[in-house]
Amino acid sequence: MNRFRLCRIAVKLGISAAAIVALAAVGDTARAQTEHAVLALPSVGINMLAEYVAEDSHLWEKQGLEVKVLNIAGVGSINAVISNSVDFAMSTGPSITRAYARGQKLVALATAIDQSGEDVVVRKDIAEAAHFDPNAPLSTRARILKGRTIASAGVGTINDVVLRVVAKSGGVAPDQMVLTPMQPPEFMAAFARHAIDGFSNSPPTIQQVVLDGIGVIVSDSAKGEPTEYSPVSSTLLLTRADFCAAHRSICEKMVRGVVEATRIIRNQPSETLAILKARFGAYDDKVLRAAYDMVKAMTPDPPVTTAKELENGDLMNIAAGFLKPEEKLADYGALIDN
Repeated sequence: MNRFRLCRIAVKLGISAAAIVALAAVGDTARAQTEHAVLALPSVGINMLAEYVAEDSHLWEKQGLEVKVLNIAGVGSINAVISNSVDFAMSTGPSITRAYARGQKLVALATAIDQSGEDVVVRKDIAEAAHFDPNAPLSTRARILKGRTIASAGVGTINDVVLRVVAKSGGVAPDQMVLTPMQPPEFMAAFARHAIDGFSNSPPTIQQVVLDGIGVIVSDSAKGEPTEYSPVSSTLLLTRADFCAAHRSICEKMVRGVVEATRIIRNQPSETLAILKARFGAYDDKVLRAAYDMVKAMTPDPPVTTAKELENGDLMNIAAGFLKPEEKLADYGALIDN
């Protein structure tokens, strides 16, 4: 509203025109001080809990940062950062190192989960028929994947990487499985009607099938499996290498939001579960509690990114066949800006 109209309103209301104009100026200043950012999420799942807590608890808003959140499936989220379509993405160690090896300069700002957060699950009837031993070494457990139809979000996604790495530990090659790309609503329905034998995914889908008594966990990321690649950065806040130099305040506010969100996840279960219930109300409270416990176990204090986490991501890429051994980075310092 322009100042001429404000003055006319002031006369009618008997209010000092100068006071009205002054208040308008304050409002203009407040709006000018609000910064803006766009964040892409690769999936809808409880591994994104730090983002949900930061958003729903208004942790960014309280700092004067308005964050627009977009859901861009799989590796599309990191590609959106690379193409300058969004400012930030929540991604993973294997994704950022693979991009960097191919000339896409990105930096890690915070790691909200220090394990993959992806479990491989098979149907319980298949596990029972195979006399599956959940206490056997992973290299033995993973053999159950041979000849099975397993769903993941898509080629190159973190759950696809984990699936291939777990299978390899059991001597199972990718061509010895039928790998089918599906999103959670599809693969949960397919799993229930026995159209697929298993899936690789994050909470709460894992907890849902286990508590329903129809699924068995093959590899458990909350236990660091596969352990030779633990820890590894996940729910990784990243941006382009040159972004924070030009937008330092925005980056600092984004990271503060993640830091405070992980603190809430670790120390305030009731508040965190309330956020989960609001977002995932279709799931039973027991499922949400089990999913929360899994994420809490993988939430580091503080949520910094380490060179070891990124190196393990590189090693997972190599094991999964998405990176050549000679493409492994020699130094990870350029990728880290905690």
